[in-house]
Amino acid sequence: MDDLKESLLPPKVPKPASAISLRESSYRPAAFGRQPFQSVDVLGLKKRGQGLRSWIRVDTSGNSQIIEVDKFTMMRRCDLPARDLRLLDPLFVYPSTILGREKAIVVNLEQIRCIITADEVLLLNSLDSYVLQYVVELQRRLTTNGVGDVWQSDGSELSRRRGNRNFDSVFGSTSPDYLPFEFRALEVALEAACKFLDSQAAELEIEAYPLLDELTSKISTLNLERARRLKSRLLALTRRVQKVRDEIEQLMDDDGDMAEMYLTDKKSRMESSFYGDQSVLGYRSTDGTSLSAPVSPVASPPDGRKLEKTLSIARSRHESMRSSESATESIEELEMLLEAYFVVIDSTLNKLTSLKEYIDDTEDFINIQLTFQYNLNFVEDLSLETSIIPCDNVRNQLIQFELLLTTATFVVAIFGVVAGIFGMNFEIPLFDNAGAFKWVLVITGVTGFCIFSAFVWFFKYRRLMPL
Repeated sequence: MDDLKESLLPPKVPKPASAISLRESSYRPAAFGRQPFQSVDVLGLKKRGQGLRSWIRVDTSGNSQIIEVDKFTMMRRCDLPARDLRLLDPLFVYPSTILGREKAIVVNLEQIRCIITADEVLLLNSLDSYVLQYVVELQRRLTTNGVGDVWQSDGSELSRRRGNRNFDSVFGSTSPDYLPFEFRALEVALEAACKFLDSQAAELEIEAYPLLDELTSKISTLNLERARRLKSRLLALTRRVQKVRDEIEQLMDDDGDMAEMYLTDKKSRMESSFYGDQSVLGYRSTDGTSLSAPVSPVASPPDGRKLEKTLSIARSRHESMRSSESATESIEELEMLLEAYFVVIDSTLNKLTSLKEYIDDTEDFINIQLTFQYNLNFVEDLSLETSIIPCDNVRNQLIQFELLLTTATFVVAIFGVVAGIFGMNFEIPLFDNAGAFKWVLVITGVTGFCIFSAFVWFFKYRRLMPL
C-alpha cells in the first residue's frame, strides 16, 4: 500500500527563491503602524485542490482497495479532463450525468459518483451508506458471475453465447454473464439511483396522501404550511427524477454515445492492433531488415514495402468490420440495459406526477371551499344590511310626517293669535256687527291654508319630502 502511494505521488518541485522572498516580505510589518494586507494564500489553495484524495478501487474480480491519488494523476490515469472530475466532487452540486469518454465512463447519479473503466471502478472514499452499498453489491455480482471468462473467450464462443440467449433472460437476470465489466458497474449504479429515488417517492406518498385528505376536511394554517413544504419537496424530487430519466433517454437516442461507452471492446481492439503491429515488425525483422536503426529507402526492397502496405490495408478493413459488428451488438445490449431502468425511473416519475395532480386537485377544492365561504359571509352581511334598510325608510317617513304636523301646528297657531287679539279687553266696532265673525273666520282660514300650501311647496322644492 505504501509503495502504491509513493508511486502515485507527484514529484516535489522546490520553490523558487522569488516566491519564498515574496511570501516572507508579505508578513513584514508595514510602516506607520498599519497592518499588512492579508492576501489569499493562492499556493495553499492550489495545493489543496491538487492534494491526495482517497479513492475506493474495485477491479474486475471484485477485489476492493483504498488508494490515494491526486487529481492530475487521476486525469492521466483515466484520460479525463478536469471538468469531468468536478462532477465527482461532493462539494459541488451537479445534475445527474452519464458521460462516455475514450477510456472511462463518468457516472454522477445521485449519491453514486464514480469513474468506470474497462478494468476498474473508482469512487471517492466516503462513509455514505449508499456508496458502501454500491461497492458491496458490485463485489457480490462480480464474484458471483465471472466477467473475465466470458469476454476473454474467442469470437466464435462469444457469438454463440450472444446468438443463443433469450430476451427473457435479459430482464430476468440482474447482471447477466455476457455483459462487460463497465456495463455491469453501470447497471449497479443505475439500480442504486433508481432505488434511492423510488424510496424517496414512496416516503413522500406515505406522508402526502393522509395530509391532503386531512386538509380537505379541516383547513388550518398548520396543515397549509405542511402542504406547502410537501409541495416544495415534491417539485425538487420531480426535477431530479426527470433529469435521470432525460439522461437515460438521451443515451438511448444516441448510438454514438452508447458505442463510446463500450470500453472493453475498444481496449481489445487496441490490444489486437498493438499485437498486429508487433507481428508486422517481426516479419520485417525476419526478412533481413534491421529494427534498431532507421531503414533507408534505397536499401529497402520494394516487394517488402508493397507487402507491408497490403497487410496494413487488410488489417484495417478487418478491424473496421469487426468493430462495427461488435459496436452494433454492444449498442443493443446497452440499449436493453438502459431501457429496463428507463421503465423503472419512468414509473417513479409517473407516481410523482400523479401526486402532483392530486395536490393540484386538492388546491382547487380548497379554493372552491374558501370561495363558497366568502360568498356565504357576503350574503349574510348583505341580508343584514337589507334588514336595516326598511327601518331607515320608516324613520324617514316619520320625520316627514312630523314635519307636516309641525307645519300644520304653526298654521293652527295663527288662529290662536287671531283669537287672542280679539279676546283683549277693549272696545272694537266689529263686536256690534253680527256678520263680521264669519268674515274673520273665512279670512283667517284662507290665510292659514295659503301659508300651509307655501310650506309644502317649499318642502317639495328643496326635496325634503317626496310629495
